[in-house]
Amino acid sequence: MITSLLRDPHVSEVHSAPGNQGIAQDVPVHPLNAQDPEAVVALARELDADLVVVGPEAPLVAGVADALTRAGIPVFGPSAQAARIEGSKAFAKEIMAAAGVPTARSVATTDLADVRAAFERFGAPYVVKDDGLAAGKGVVVTPDRDRAEAHARECLDAGGAVVVEEFLDGPEVSLFVLSDGENVVPLQPAQDFKRVRDGDQGPNTGGMGAYTPLEWLPEGFTDEVVRRVARPVIDELRRRGTPFVGVLYCGLAVTERGIQVIEFNARFGDPETQSVLAVLETPLGELLLDAAQGRLSEREELQWASGASVTIVLAAHNYPGAPRKGDVITGLAEAAQDPDTWVIHAGTDRNAAGEIVSAGGRVLAVVSRGADLREARERGYRGMERITLPGSHYRTDIALAASEGRITAPGGQPGPGTTDAPGGTPGRTGAPTATTAEEQA
Repeated sequence: MITSLLRDPHVSEVHSAPGNQGIAQDVPVHPLNAQDPEAVVALARELDADLVVVGPEAPLVAGVADALTRAGIPVFGPSAQAARIEGSKAFAKEIMAAAGVPTARSVATTDLADVRAAFERFGAPYVVKDDGLAAGKGVVVTPDRDRAEAHARECLDAGGAVVVEEFLDGPEVSLFVLSDGENVVPLQPAQDFKRVRDGDQGPNTGGMGAYTPLEWLPEGFTDEVVRRVARPVIDELRRRGTPFVGVLYCGLAVTERGIQVIEFNARFGDPETQSVLAVLETPLGELLLDAAQGRLSEREELQWASGASVTIVLAAHNYPGAPRKGDVITGLAEAAQDPDTWVIHAGTDRNAAGEIVSAGGRVLAVVSRGADLREARERGYRGMERITLPGSHYRTDIALAASEGRITAPGGQPGPGTTDAPGGTPGRTGAPTATTAEEQA
């Protein structure tokens, strides 16, 4: 049912372009080059759309939101200039420096000699990032200097730039913050799992799973991120004449030095989004429209469901390398029999026989809710075990450490299942009403 898809009684119709075989079961989908601004505008006019939500980063950097704005169509998603906060890691560092946002020391360069000097300066582990968009896989973190230099050389040989950073030690946190260009509203913190294998082993991926809430966080964590990170960045972009309208993803490390920014994204990112939205009770469609039309200051406090949500990603054979495509997927209906478990498609398609097949690296995600993380994990993995995709793989430890109270963060308090390990207040407490920087000062 369309309204239940967005959990919003104000939403009467949803269309997706280009969509996939999962969302096509719920809403109309339209073939479209999502990076063609004029094509997106034409479709929005044809559908008489009241709101366009731009999902991926590439269309944002290509200026799709700008074209919709010029056409007078409300859009949730930043302009191309504002989206550079994700499109260029060097630009993000520039914004953070201007706004006084805490982040790792770094060097942005197109010269391999500078890369080597930065390795000497920051030491191991070495962190090398492709400056441009890389679908979540442009980062190498390794103690192997030769491997780090090889990644830098590959980026430079492709005509790009790289950012070399000092390594940030500490648990990572994802926080999505909605912005209407001036006001901000944070969602609930989540944690994702970037490495491909259990125990955070193997290469980085676009994300192999996530969970929320983070009961081990220090008290007041979300408020501090808004005050020290999100609001200063939004204010700096507005000061430069490129207000940010959409969702700012703040990738954070909780270190002995306090909160440090790892990266920004200019859109909702999976798999954290699936877990966060699974427990959001405030109607989503109306919330996004308020952001697009500059009305976040009028929002009441967001409402969150009790309990927890876990997301587990199923990846195709050989991911995060070149994935094998075309394998038949079975067990999807069986996996979603539990009313608190959902299967979210990503890289799927249909073959000539009408069967659902793999069409990408991260093929789908199983999202589950429970009274706590243990129950959500049990439901999620029970659903995942019912799905068959030849050669596929998934992590078996998503949210395991948190469910057992084994994650600690500086400044925290005892979390669930522990007596002496730092934890914190539940991340599911309601987000504050939107305020401007001046009102918070």
